[in-house]
Amino acid sequence: MVSEDHCVYVKRTRGIMFLTLYVNDILLVGNNLEMINATKQWSSIFEIKDMGEARYVLGVEIVRNHPKKLLGMCQEAYIKRVMECFRMHYSKPLDTPVEKSLTLSLDQCPKADQEKEKIRDVPYASAIGSLMYAMICIRPDICFVVGSVSRYQSN
Repeated sequence: MVSEDHCVYVKRTRGIMFLTLYVNDILLVGNNLEMINATKQWSSIFEIKDMGEARYVLGVEIVRNHPKKLLGMCQEAYIKRVMECFRMHYSKPLDTPVEKSLTLSLDQCPKADQEKEKIRDVPYASAIGSLMYAMICIRPDICFVVGSVSRYQSN
């Protein structure tokens, strides 16, 4: 194990490769298999385990179509888990996540102690955080509505 922080930049003209790190997970992505294999060999000074082609990374499914040379991302499984977590998995999907004329305000927030007690255990901030993660990863179309409802997390 290396005790110092290292940053390595290698420029090669035979392809492109990204090495991404998150905590103790490494993901290699590139358009040249020879380069990827050479990087794996070079990194043998570290304890690593090759898990093969990645299927999921941080809740995002990696979708491949090898014949068409297409690579995509999908968060369907993540969204389903979030919906189940917040007991909304029986909700009906809509094309538009918010009504066109919807206006939110502090007047709609609970005021009476009984109303406040009723929603105290509602994990509103967690739901907003889960939606923000989906929004940042691959769902920019929900940015407006997530921003709108996140303004009221404290109430």
